[in-house]
Amino acid sequence: MRAQLLGVRGSTPAPGADFVRYGGHTSCVAISADDARYPTLLLDSGTGIRSVTGLLAGNAFRGCILLSHLHWDHVQGLPFLVAADRPDSEVQVILPAQDGLSGRDLVSRFMSPPAFPITPDGLRGSWTFRTADPGTLRIGGFDVRCADLEHKGGRTFGYRISDGSGSLAYLPDHCPRRGMSRDARDLIAGVDVLLHDAQFLSTERRVADDFGHATVDDAI
Repeated sequence: MRAQLLGVRGSTPAPGADFVRYGGHTSCVAISADDARYPTLLLDSGTGIRSVTGLLAGNAFRGCILLSHLHWDHVQGLPFLVAADRPDSEVQVILPAQDGLSGRDLVSRFMSPPAFPITPDGLRGSWTFRTADPGTLRIGGFDVRCADLEHKGGRTFGYRISDGSGSLAYLPDHCPRRGMSRDARDLIAGVDVLLHDAQFLSTERRVADDFGHATVDDAI
């Protein structure tokens, strides 16, 4: 598989010269199968998701968007993926189950008037929204394992993506200091590539704990 990091910033997007090295977009990772020209699996839909349209060379997006959780920096780009908001797109959105709500109703919490001018039903193309519980999903040519992570303010999943020849684990916003379940640890055991939250330095431990995030030393 191939992974492209399109957004790695937390909280808010930040343009400008100070952010050229790491980029200023919020969370999005595009995953492509080895034999595919274009990405078909997107991890989170922060503002980095807008770059996917350029990767598709004029084609519609046909694939799946996995949301780790519903904080703004992980979802605010969803309605702005131009390649998915067109009549010939086919998009499946999967997110952690919570509050007994459907996937569509959970997405509409952040995407509906007066906060946003349209609801999920206003997106063009074929869109489906579903929730998932911890376990393994088959998405396209990928096996995707989901596990709960300790994070503040709503259910958060980490993911492990495998394609038979390689594996990638995605552990976004979470606080290992508050504990990691065996299932969460299994996501990273023997993985080829680990993408891990590391928003704070060890000297910022108090803030990291308050925000429910990891330090660099936690990740190591």
